[in-house]
Amino acid sequence: MASFLILVLAFFCLLPDIPALHWHGWPAWVGLVTGVGLALTCGNPHAARTRTLTPKLLAWSVVGLGAAMNLRTVAAVGLQGLGYTMIGIALTLLIGWLLGRAFRVGRNTSLLVSVGTAICGGSAIAAVAPVLRADDEDTSLALATVFLLNAAALLIFPAVGHALHLNERAFGLWAALAIHDTSSVVGAAAAYGNAALVVATTTKLARALWIVPLTLGLGFWIARSEPLVAGPGKAKRPWFILGFLAAAGLVTFWPALQPAGRVLAELAKRSLVLTLFLLGLGLSRASLAKVGPRPFFQGLLLWILVGGGTLAAILSGWIR
Repeated sequence: MASFLILVLAFFCLLPDIPALHWHGWPAWVGLVTGVGLALTCGNPHAARTRTLTPKLLAWSVVGLGAAMNLRTVAAVGLQGLGYTMIGIALTLLIGWLLGRAFRVGRNTSLLVSVGTAICGGSAIAAVAPVLRADDEDTSLALATVFLLNAAALLIFPAVGHALHLNERAFGLWAALAIHDTSSVVGAAAAYGNAALVVATTTKLARALWIVPLTLGLGFWIARSEPLVAGPGKAKRPWFILGFLAAAGLVTFWPALQPAGRVLAELAKRSLVLTLFLLGLGLSRASLAKVGPRPFFQGLLLWILVGGGTLAAILSGWIR
């Protein structure tokens, strides 16, 4: 029964707008909530398969979204936000370290939660975990914490944005800088508006590039501090960022490809809804129980401080 429901709901996730049938494609948050509901009620008999498929599907979705972007805009956003990006990542890591010590969270779990909050959630955690030689428990605790906060952000951020009457650019910046995973950033921004989606996606992907220097820096630090235990490791490469830039470059410098690019981007949006559905299926009662109170409270408080501080900086005009 659960397998049948997964197939049916996955089909509805992929179904685009059909005006003749008065059908509007599911927004991203519906895919996530549906996946969570199904996982907690019927379970997921294909958990291993969906866990393997989700990061690949997310990566290809992000690459497809690049086909609707302008590479000049991505470059401008990355250079424009260089200063506050560096300061934001450094402050997040520092506050995360202090909170980890205060809550007496293990070093690896604390670092993974902090890195996931500072850059891009699960992708950053997956890249950094091999460098830290983190075990499965450390990694799963960090991922589960980030997952729960991502699910909350997808619903909370648009509501707060509307309550504060944020314009789409301001909301896109806030979502990109304060929500962990790219999927939830894009989902929240898509629910807010097309302009917010463009700003949020370009800003988040420019920020995600910081995975590379951060993993190299952590590898060097681990190698120097624990040369006989950890070693520098080999981080996973965020290749989807290069794919996004390549797709954006094609439609930017060859305008004849723009119509095809828009079609590909629409397919990527439907793929993103399916990705969030699969992410929701990845949650289980066991994973909820595995999120111990101390790592979760560290992640929650860090997220509140980062989100609140970022919003204050945007409203005051420090981040534009």
